[in-house]
Amino acid sequence: MESGFLSAAFFSSLFSIVLMDLVLAGDNALVIGLTARSLPRDKQRMAIVCGTLGAIVVRAVMAVLVVYILNVPGFMLAGGIALIWISRKLLKPEPAAGSVHAAQAPTVSLLGAVRTIVIADAVMGIDNVIAIGGAAHGSVVLVMLGLAISVPIMVWGSQLVIKLVDRYPSVILLGGAVLAWTAYSMIAREPHLQPWLAGHGATRPVLATLVFSLSLAPWYMARLPSGVRPLMKLLPALLVWMLTFEAAATIWSVQVDHLLATASGEYVVEGLRWIGWLPLAAAFLWLRERFPPHPGRTAQG
Repeated sequence: MESGFLSAAFFSSLFSIVLMDLVLAGDNALVIGLTARSLPRDKQRMAIVCGTLGAIVVRAVMAVLVVYILNVPGFMLAGGIALIWISRKLLKPEPAAGSVHAAQAPTVSLLGAVRTIVIADAVMGIDNVIAIGGAAHGSVVLVMLGLAISVPIMVWGSQLVIKLVDRYPSVILLGGAVLAWTAYSMIAREPHLQPWLAGHGATRPVLATLVFSLSLAPWYMARLPSGVRPLMKLLPALLVWMLTFEAAATIWSVQVDHLLATASGEYVVEGLRWIGWLPLAAAFLWLRERFPPHPGRTAQG
């Protein structure tokens, strides 16, 4: 910063950082609260504090290395996939739960909860680090203050989330949706995918639907009638099928739009794209009916 320490510019930047912490730390507090809620009450606060402190340490390291991290090939894609996995982990119902309306994370140990919190925050915190770093204008003091201010926000916010989940269990779904949106945003911002996504406009909504369906599937699987649950597996498979054809069109320079097709081979490819999945889906449903899943996995489809 050009202005001195404790100057008007310093406090202006600090005020901006506080506002950003209030906005950006909300999703982190949501994840921390959802992870800690599956622990006994006497361990919940310890998980929140340890997880928050671990996340802050990770953010401090990221603040120093953020320029290099963003240049790692595939980092944004890997981060998005990691958030999908964490979302499914948080929304998956506990096997021994007596009610399908009590979706709880399978994490039962303090160490496991802290590990999940730190991993999630390390992935989600990249935007927070970039925003705070930009508002700090190169001031290490402001960056450290921003990280310190986010600690009480996440601790208090996490405790609030636990109380809300106890009273309104559907808040869990909100947490999964936040993670799904963040996962989609990271994948869509992967530098190696951006040119391809820009050239295939239809893939963005398909990708978003795929990410949300994979991330939120455990929540719906625990609540859908058994006869409908296979659809929660067929939908992601169909979306992957569509994306595969879009990718193949780029790799082999094949036209997969029937309105622009000019060769008979391109019409065949287009036919496979829209109809080829039907026998595969029929085979999946037949095998599922012929060899039903184990009773212990019924709640998860």
